[in-house]
Amino acid sequence: MPKPLKIAIIAGEASGDILGGSLVEEILKRHPDAVFEGIAGPLMLAQGVNSLAPMERLSVMGLVEVLGRLRELLKLRKKLVQHWVKNPPDVFIGIDAPEFNLGLERSLHKADIKTVHYVSPSVWAWRKGRVKKMRGTLDLMLTLFPFEEKFFQEQMVPVQFVGHPLADQIPLETDRGQARQELGISENAEVIALLPGSRAGEIDKLGPLFLEAAHWCVSKSPNLEFIVPCVNAERKQQIEQILAALPYSLPIKFFEGSSREAMTASNAILMASGTAALEGMLLKRPMVVAYQLSAISFFILSRMVKVDYVSLPNLLAETEVVPEYLQKDATVENIGSAILEQLKGGEKQTQALQSFDEQHRRLRKGASSSAAEAILELLDH
Repeated sequence: MPKPLKIAIIAGEASGDILGGSLVEEILKRHPDAVFEGIAGPLMLAQGVNSLAPMERLSVMGLVEVLGRLRELLKLRKKLVQHWVKNPPDVFIGIDAPEFNLGLERSLHKADIKTVHYVSPSVWAWRKGRVKKMRGTLDLMLTLFPFEEKFFQEQMVPVQFVGHPLADQIPLETDRGQARQELGISENAEVIALLPGSRAGEIDKLGPLFLEAAHWCVSKSPNLEFIVPCVNAERKQQIEQILAALPYSLPIKFFEGSSREAMTASNAILMASGTAALEGMLLKRPMVVAYQLSAISFFILSRMVKVDYVSLPNLLAETEVVPEYLQKDATVENIGSAILEQLKGGEKQTQALQSFDEQHRRLRKGASSSAAEAILELLDH
C-alpha cells in the first residue's frame, strides 16, 4: 500500500492562508490521506495542516520591523530546513512571502526535496536579478497572471499559470441594482466610488486629493454622489476627519467594509492602484487609477521599476485601458476630468469593458484546482 503524501507548506499572511486553505482542500479531494505540516493560518489549520510555528511570526510589514526580527526569522528558517532535511516531505509549497520562502526553497532543493512557489514575486517589475536565484532552485512556479508565466518561461524557470481566485469568486456579470439596494443607494443616482487605499499612510496622501477631485467633479456635474468603503473603523474616521477639515461639504456616504458592494453599486471608481484595481476590472466598472508617493520614494522606485503601467488591468491588457495618473500627473483637474469622461461612456469605455471581460475569462481557471493538479503532476513525474 503506497504511503500517504507528505506535504510541507508555508503561508506568511492572511492572503496566503486563503490560497493555502483552498489548495489543501483541493489536494485532499484527490488524496484524502495526505499529511500537511508547516506554517498555517486559521483556514489552513481548519483543513488539518499541522502548524510548526504561528503564522503571525512571519507577518512582518516594513523594513524596520523586519530588521528588528531578522535574527528570529533566520533562526526559524534554519530550524525548518533542519526538520525537513531530517524528515523529507514529498514536496514543499511556499505561498507568497518570498523573502522567507525563496531562501527556504533553495536550501530544501539542495537536499533533493521538490519545491513549488505559489504566487510570483514581482520580479517582472523590479529587482529582476532575483530571478537568477530561482533558476535551478524551483521545480515549479505557479502564477496568478499570464504575463508572469511568459516572463518566467523566458527566464527558464519551470512555470504554470493557474488563474486568479478572485476571478473564480466574482461572477462574470454582477447586479448593480442589488448592490445599491443593500447599501441604501437610489437606483437612479450617478455614483462614484472613492477608494484611496487601505493603509493610514495612503489615506493621508491620497484622501485629500480624492476628495478635492470629487469636489471638482461636483462643480461640473452637481447631481453626482460619492461612496467611500473603508477597510475598518479607524480608516473611516481618518477620511471623515480629512473631509471635516475641508472648506466645503460633499454628497458622500461612508461604509465600513463593503468595498466590493460599493464598487458594484458605482457608475465609476476612483482608486489607488493595487488589488482593488483587479477587483474593479472583474466587476466591469469604469475606473481611474491615481497614486502618489513621497518624492524620495518615487525617485528610488522610478529607477527600479521596469514596467509601463502600474494597474493590473493595463498590465494584463498590455495597453492603457484604465487612465493612470501618478505623482505630478495626479492633479485634481486631471483626475476629475478623467472621472467625468468615464461617466460619458463612448468608444474608449466600450473597449475597456470588453478588455475587462476578456481578462476575467482568461483568469477564471479554477485557481485552487489548477494549482493542486499542477503540484500533483509534478509529483507524478
